[in-house]
Amino acid sequence: MKNTVATFLKAKQEKSKLTMLTGYDYSIAKIIDQAGVNSILVGDSLGMVMLGHKTTLPVTMEAMIHHTKAVGRGVDSALLLADMPFMSYQTSVYDAVKNAGRLVQEGGAEGVKLEGGVFCEHIRAIVNASIPVVGHLGLTPQSVNAFGGFRVQGKSEAAAREILEAAKKVEEAGAFAIVLECIPAKLAALITESISIPTIGIGAGKECDGQVLVCQDMLGMFPGHTPKFVKKYAEIGEQMSRAFKDYIREVQEGGYPGEEHSFGMSDEIISKLY
Repeated sequence: MKNTVATFLKAKQEKSKLTMLTGYDYSIAKIIDQAGVNSILVGDSLGMVMLGHKTTLPVTMEAMIHHTKAVGRGVDSALLLADMPFMSYQTSVYDAVKNAGRLVQEGGAEGVKLEGGVFCEHIRAIVNASIPVVGHLGLTPQSVNAFGGFRVQGKSEAAAREILEAAKKVEEAGAFAIVLECIPAKLAALITESISIPTIGIGAGKECDGQVLVCQDMLGMFPGHTPKFVKKYAEIGEQMSRAFKDYIREVQEGGYPGEEHSFGMSDEIISKLY
């Protein structure tokens, strides 16, 4: 069954949990889709995971369109969402609508996600252009320089109230869901109770209406620091490393390719070639 915006809203009403994972290429997206996830998000986290940047800030519209198209070729049932990268919507409402349209028209996205609670006018305009929008509050990675690093947000009363009010405004602007990243679990629970659209948590506790993780994080494929909120469901990175080392060793020792990996030819034909 194809997941849509209606799937998300129905899940909220029925109190059934939603699942979302990031995807950046065809092969992994196909595996994720066939596993039955509700949504695949082509995150601007590809800047860090796929391109090796330290933040998401260098990611361009062209990169987002490229990866969204690749992921879309592997998706049949999941709702395909794409992040709007840094400076693709902050500059003006016009730019926001135009670039959201590019992600749909050129990239094949079925909805877009943008960060922050101060862009409600932009959200409203995108929704009015018949493009579904997901909001994103709390730790918004495109604001990492303003935050002074990747830090938990909403810990004080004032900061918590600001995120709560922003969630209500994002809902009012027409978003069909909100990602809540790195905020206290109790605050995320309050926000989830206070709005009628689904909350998707990442480092925001279990009371959200759904959860999202970066695929490479949960598979143990991304080297370096692992955030507290990440649960590794597999150590694919270690398995890949062992496989690569086994391949190198077998090639060097003559174990690969074996006869079963080679194509035959009759001795008669070979003798005529000498």
